[in-house]
Amino acid sequence: MNDRPRNGFVAVSVVATVVFLAISRLQSSVYDNDVLLASAFAHGRAWIDWPGAYIDAVLYHGRHYVIEGPVPALLLLPSVLVWGTKANQTTLACLSAGVAVGAAWLVARRAGATNARALAIAAFFAFGTSLAWCAMYGAVWFVAHTVAAMFATLAVAETLGRRRLWLVTLLLVLAAGSRSTLALAIVPLGTYAFVSLPRAERRTELAKLAAVVVPAAVAYVAYDEARWGTPNDPGYLLWYHADQMGETTGSPFRLSYLSYELDAFFKAIPQWTGAYPWFKIDYSAVAIEITSPALALAAFARGERRLVAALVAAIVLEIVPSLLYYADGGIQFGMRHALDFEPFVLPLLALASRRVPAWVTFALCLLSVAVGIWGLWYWRTFYDALLVH
Repeated sequence: MNDRPRNGFVAVSVVATVVFLAISRLQSSVYDNDVLLASAFAHGRAWIDWPGAYIDAVLYHGRHYVIEGPVPALLLLPSVLVWGTKANQTTLACLSAGVAVGAAWLVARRAGATNARALAIAAFFAFGTSLAWCAMYGAVWFVAHTVAAMFATLAVAETLGRRRLWLVTLLLVLAAGSRSTLALAIVPLGTYAFVSLPRAERRTELAKLAAVVVPAAVAYVAYDEARWGTPNDPGYLLWYHADQMGETTGSPFRLSYLSYELDAFFKAIPQWTGAYPWFKIDYSAVAIEITSPALALAAFARGERRLVAALVAAIVLEIVPSLLYYADGGIQFGMRHALDFEPFVLPLLALASRRVPAWVTFALCLLSVAVGIWGLWYWRTFYDALLVH
């Protein structure tokens, strides 16, 4: 990366992080599972000191375990070593979201967007998705999204840059360590990075890939053995069987949940009230065509066929689990599960911005940003008590 893209990435990341920190009010989330997990790691164990039922954790053989991925807790470990369980988890949400926005700008630039359009796409990613809302509250489920979005967007930037297979894979492994479904994107993006290599370099790159995959696999197996005594992670399954929204048997991914998820993704429309604040939104979901109309631009993307195919495959692989899952996110503005696939849409938006009139890109991004900022205000004004204690 030469100095100009690097400087732009850093500048956008810093500005976005400062904005997110400001809207978060630096409030430390009470749902600080990752701080508790980092504290457990600092004491050489996988189980947490469970403060009460407000912390989602699975009771297993007399101890409580966090079921979310360990990567956010690992990132919090330095601050936990200094401040203990008083460490502020929300700051990690803001920092990771800020870096994700900087990476979105870099993705757009590498996909051929002008600087102005790249800034519009980065602003869309910040406020036209659930990213800013997740950063604002920083609870365990939300910091998982911001950290996963950061690593996934950095992986897309590398896919459009030097295309180092080992680095693309490492970044997606780290994303999957926060949101497990991101592991599905390794195959399409990794395949694209591999076939883009000169044949003479492929063997060397595969050796580097093995140096990433093997330690990661060992680490994840060891972590599951430490928690459950098995290399398979039954955490979410145990949670699903105990959750009042779940079932006592079977998988949390079922075709029968499809209509429920489609309603949340596309039918949760704000209701006109006729009086201040004029619209009422459901705290459990707002349809993505309302919050993220700029996503429609992706339909106009044209570019290298292998790249577009890899991105579309990654999007589909990330959408399917969300559409079959038993829970839609519960508390959110927009649809936060969409953050699993939105990093892979960003290059398509940039490619489309080169084909449509400039005003279309700016108008759709601005509309998305405006709705997102309104949503942040609405939550702070009417729903804040749901997440701030």
